[in-house]
Amino acid sequence: MNAMAKEGGRRMRSRTIAVALLLGAWAAFALWYTPLRGPLSGEEVERYVAAFAARGGDAADLERLRHFLDSDSGGDFVMLNVIELREPPLVVDGVAPGSSASEVLGEYMEYMTPALLRRASHPVLFGSAAAEALDLWGVEGAHRWSQGAAMRYRSRRDMMEIATHPDFQGRHEYKLAAMSKTIAFPLDPWFQLGDPRLLSGLITLILVLLLIRRPARPAAARRRKS
Repeated sequence: MNAMAKEGGRRMRSRTIAVALLLGAWAAFALWYTPLRGPLSGEEVERYVAAFAARGGDAADLERLRHFLDSDSGGDFVMLNVIELREPPLVVDGVAPGSSASEVLGEYMEYMTPALLRRASHPVLFGSAAAEALDLWGVEGAHRWSQGAAMRYRSRRDMMEIATHPDFQGRHEYKLAAMSKTIAFPLDPWFQLGDPRLLSGLITLILVLLLIRRPARPAAARRRKS
């Protein structure tokens, strides 16, 4: 009886440790994925605007950027993009002759993808255009597009850290070479049903319930099997 009680205690401790590890992993992910540093400070706004001004940014563009940063909610946001690829793309250094616009854009994303993922930022929607714009007014030359995407950024701070990194400047040339036109504007607040914190939390809950409800095999049965 004492041996069975000890074995039962060991199984309980093992399950408790497994549950704690699962919950700890989910909590760590949720904390990393969630913006916790609050809105941008005035000093940060000035630093980011100055970085774009040093690159020769247009005065109107800088004013729009300043307004976007000054109105920081401190939360995550989505950048909604519509893109028309340029075929053939412009010729830029580092791209083989005859490359397609998608291949040139891939050179840009070679920097962007790891930079985004390191900062809990990622696409939430991507697709190729199925037809020209079906509902359009008040804007000229916007019937034809190649792709659409929605990019989730953990915060405006994260986006600006990516965009002001020295490696971004050279890569941005590939984006300009690959696109003939684009529109990008931020959504905040925004909502999606597939929040990774919710999905990973549900998976964690299922695993925890399976661990808790897993029937314990009697010691005698295990000895007979062995």
